Formats: sequence, C-alpha cells, structure tokens
Amino acid sequence: MAVTYDLVKAVTAQLYDASLRKIPEDTKQALARAGLTERSDTARKTIRVMLESAAAAERQHHFVCSDAGVPVYFVQVGTRVQFEGDFKRAIVDGFADLVRTIQPPLLQHVTNPLTLERGYHGKDMPIVTFDLLDGADYVDITCSPKALGSGRWAALEIFSFPTLDVIEKYILDVVLRAGSQHCPPVVVGVGIGGTFDYAAKIAKEAVLRPFGQRHPEPIVAGMEERLLRAVNATGFGPMGTGGDTTAMAVHINYASGHGFTPVAVCFNCWINRRARARIFNSGEVVYSE
Repeated sequence: MAVTYDLVKAVTAQLYDASLRKIPEDTKQALARAGLTERSDTARKTIRVMLESAAAAERQHHFVCSDAGVPVYFVQVGTRVQFEGDFKRAIVDGFADLVRTIQPPLLQHVTNPLTLERGYHGKDMPIVTFDLLDGADYVDITCSPKALGSGRWAALEIFSFPTLDVIEKYILDVVLRAGSQHCPPVVVGVGIGGTFDYAAKIAKEAVLRPFGQRHPEPIVAGMEERLLRAVNATGFGPMGTGGDTTAMAVHINYASGHGFTPVAVCFNCWINRRARARIFNSGEVVYSE
C-alpha cells in the first residue's frame, strides 16, 4: 500500500482545522498550573478567562482566536514510505478545499509581501518544510499556523564566537522588545548555531516540543531553566496584565556550525497551536498533539 494524495489532502486540511479550535492538553495543564502559582490576582483572573475561552471554543467547535494565521507544516518523511500521487500538491489542494468549506470562514491573512494584497492563496503557500526519518514507514506531519502573536516578534542575529552570556542576553533582549504583544504566556523557541536558515528552522521546531521535556544535554537544559526564570521575572504576565507568567516554557535547539553563530528566537502565543498526525503506508492515520 501507499500514502495517497487523497489521504494527505484530507489529513493536512483536518490538522489545520483542528489546530484552530483546541489548545493542546499540555498547554491547558501549564496554564492551570500557572493559575495556581500566580501571585497576581489580575493574572490569575486572566488565566481563568483564557481557559474558559478555550473550553468554550472547543465545546462549541469555534476558533480559539479569530487570527487563524497562515498554514505552516513540518513534514518528516520516512525513507520506507511509498507515495501515490503528488504530496505537496495534496497539501495545497487540501487548504484550498478547507478555505471553501470551513465554518466560520477564515479571514484573508495570506499576504503578498511585495503588493500587500491579501487573500487565501499565494506563492509557496501553505509553507511546508521537509526532513527525512531513516527507516520509518510513515509520514509525520505537524501543522502549526503562524499568526501575528506567533510570527511577528521573531528575530535572528549572527554573532562571532559568542559566550553563553552573550547568547542569553540576546534572547532576553528579543523577549523585552516583544513585551506582551505576542499574547503571553508564550512558548519561547530558540535555535543556536548552524547557518542563518537552519537556526530559524530549529527554533521553530523547538517551539513544538511538549512541555516537561528538557533538552537532554545539561548545558542546554540549564540555559532553558535560567531563561525561563528570567523571562518570567520581566513581569509582563498573562496578556500583559502583569504577573509571574510571561512564558510557559523556553525550548532550545542547537547545531554545530562555523565560528559565526546565528541565534534565532521565536514564539508561540498562549494558544500554542499545533496538531500532528502520522500517515503509515498501510493507510492508518494516528493523530496527536
């Protein structure tokens, strides 16, 4: 058997739809924990409203936020996968079908960067990146739409032989520039090293890591812990109302490279949108977050 065009088209459309209507379970739990530990009464009330809003959206099958963003897919292709039909075309066509049928309708967020014309379709849309999985007989697809809160405040700078102090200071500078405009509490993703494009890629992937999973290398895990404390010490708090919870997590990935070291920082807003599925050669589809 094979992974078919029709199956990829249906699954990728469903992932985008699902990511708009429900926040992940680990995110609900992180918000609930923050509501118990927050010292600010206003922050606790804000978190409670956020959780109630998310529950209502899920119950009524509505969008958690009207800013649906643009569809972004991370695809890992097993080297034992067999395809039947055009994979990338299936994702494009699935999004086109969803635009025509989804309720409530999507706003026109897809924007031509040269003319600022807005619509539902455009060059290289949806945005898809591919990696390989040695020996796997499935395709792993994660949809993580990027909207204003999860895209606008990302930043990257290239340093020459930076120390950890320099890297951490830059990450905090990006956090301070963003303030509360990315709808906190956020997930902070960081990519260090590699090349200009690769640092940004691994920063975006870091955002997708489930809560509670620290980096396996102690030096990186230590950075994650220090930075989370420092970000929450800024006091921006939930939706900028003040408090102890500006971030739910800081996740860092790194890659070796040349002496020059790019550092990329990105965010996911409090909704932390992501939906995931594995499509096996057999036609079985397994959904997760």
